[in-house]
Amino acid sequence: MIKLLKLLTVGSVIASSSLYAVSTSACTGCHGANFEKKAMGQSKVVKDMSKEDIVKALKGYKDGSYGAAMKAMMKGQVASLSDADMESIADSIKGGGAKESSTPKESDSKKAETVDINAKASDAKRIEKENKRSKKEVTEETLGLRKTNLYTEGKETTGVKTDYSRPAPGQSTKFERAYVNAPPMIPHSVDGLLPITQNNNQCIGCHMPESAKAMGATPIPVSHFTNYRPTTVLKDGELVKEGHKVGMNEKMGNTSDIVIAKAKKSDKLYQGRFNCSQCHAPQSKVDTVVGNTFKSDGLSNALKSHSNLADAMNEGIE
Repeated sequence: MIKLLKLLTVGSVIASSSLYAVSTSACTGCHGANFEKKAMGQSKVVKDMSKEDIVKALKGYKDGSYGAAMKAMMKGQVASLSDADMESIADSIKGGGAKESSTPKESDSKKAETVDINAKASDAKRIEKENKRSKKEVTEETLGLRKTNLYTEGKETTGVKTDYSRPAPGQSTKFERAYVNAPPMIPHSVDGLLPITQNNNQCIGCHMPESAKAMGATPIPVSHFTNYRPTTVLKDGELVKEGHKVGMNEKMGNTSDIVIAKAKKSDKLYQGRFNCSQCHAPQSKVDTVVGNTFKSDGLSNALKSHSNLADAMNEGIE
């Protein structure tokens, strides 16, 4: 049974002490405009906490003595805060926070399991309209991605600005995978979560399997807890990989025929996978310049939100 997490999750906090001192607006995405909500359905209601308890929680996150599933995430969030910064945050919260809007927010409504962020780009009518095979004449403006006159382009020809702004973690809608076992796009804000290091990975606070269900997050798959790399050692001056001598330097040759059938599973995240952002990336909110005609083979409804990568790793080998 998952225990109620007694913690203060100051969601999407920007790791800048100067901003903390003047605003707590970054916190309200998870905690509510008046700090009246349980962040991600799990935290204490901050408005009901005393100033002393808020400061104690923030200090506890910093020194590692406070928190549960979100402990790793929050430790990184508050690492740069001074005691004065924490006092300022608590003062701001107990002073009433931001005024609550009477207009329902999109994040307050029930979210679908996943959404296709590519739907507009893959619209059949758009694809047909852009189909150049049906055109008697193809203008130069339609040949490239700039869509402006190549001879007079100037200030009007600019790249589309990226916009990675998203709701706070726990408030966003999940995105469908683009193809089978594609690394899921990050659907929420990553403010204060990056960069990821071996000693500071705030993603695992929500996405570890034992925490993901309670947080409403996608659990890290079993493939990320498995070491598929060959055991490689230097023995008697020879490089030995999975028990096979493969030589040294220029004599090493091709080792691709060494099949790794024994994957090494663990209950801990494999360190070759610690940097989540090397595969998972936020999606910019932008209209595509051209339609997308890509269709993924085998992308069933189940695989739009789940992975079977671990099952497929040794397909055709054993």
